[in-house]
Amino acid sequence: MTKTYQLVGVGNAIVDVISQCDDNFLDMMGIEKGIMQLIERERGEVLYAAMKERVQTPGGSVANTIAGAGALGLDAAFIGRVHDDALGRFYAKAMQEDGVDFVNAPVPGGELPTSRSMIFVSPDGERSMNTYLGISSELNSEDVPNATASVAEIMFLEGYLFDKDKGKSAFLEAARDCKAAGGKPGIAISDPFCVERHRADFLSLIENELDFVIGNQDEIKSLFQTDDLESALAQTAAICPLVICTRSGDGVTVLSSEGRVDVPVTKVVPVDATGAGDQFAAGFLFGLATGRDMETCAKIGNACAAEVISHIGPRPKANMRALLKAQGLI
Repeated sequence: MTKTYQLVGVGNAIVDVISQCDDNFLDMMGIEKGIMQLIERERGEVLYAAMKERVQTPGGSVANTIAGAGALGLDAAFIGRVHDDALGRFYAKAMQEDGVDFVNAPVPGGELPTSRSMIFVSPDGERSMNTYLGISSELNSEDVPNATASVAEIMFLEGYLFDKDKGKSAFLEAARDCKAAGGKPGIAISDPFCVERHRADFLSLIENELDFVIGNQDEIKSLFQTDDLESALAQTAAICPLVICTRSGDGVTVLSSEGRVDVPVTKVVPVDATGAGDQFAAGFLFGLATGRDMETCAKIGNACAAEVISHIGPRPKANMRALLKAQGLI
């Protein structure tokens, strides 16, 4: 009997390698402070070797979402591509230890090393990220088995993987397998620049294959090349039954068959804003998977985002179930 999952994520499997440094080190290594840069393999090896006292954690946007939802109690699985090397084996083991089934074993003799992001944290809390995409961006249809897609109640796809044709094909097949079996596939838009590169394909996927879309206001506006958020929301809702838009300090807007819900947020000063969107999605999808109304889903998402920005790292540290119970949300 195949196990049914409440939530399955498909995304980049990236090991976050974190090290502390000062601004002199950043200057010396030619690292631009406070931003994420994509780097090549050789540069990655140089930076990795230069790191002192590394801390390694499994990362990747949708992987962080799935881990957060698993921590809330969902039966969850993650599909990503890692090499059968030291970092790949670490990643697979760490996801399992987080209570998330890592569906695919590390690839023996994989075409590229396991993906990693070298993150340098300066004394002021700024994170300078240097990401080598490696094998995770080679994800293809064979990595997303029908046996998993067809037993997912909700499937969550990562927009970043849209950059390669094989990623697009994998998404299309996974969404169709999920939907054909009665599941709900959806996507995290991930990045306005990702939308710029693949607008027509993104819109086609959202309109024809997906049941929900999650994005921030810039990503939603980018879908329709407009600066008018209300117009972009209306146009997105016209092609997708459930639209979830995060608006930073201005709260969250959800458009669904239940109508429109605007949920405010309590503003907090972030210690580390990394992972806010990922954990919002974790909370929202937990609510969706457990049959809660849209307002409650958004409130759970906001609570998860608030927790993750209160400390360093993209995954929750508090017992989120206890925290949500204290807030009367579950």
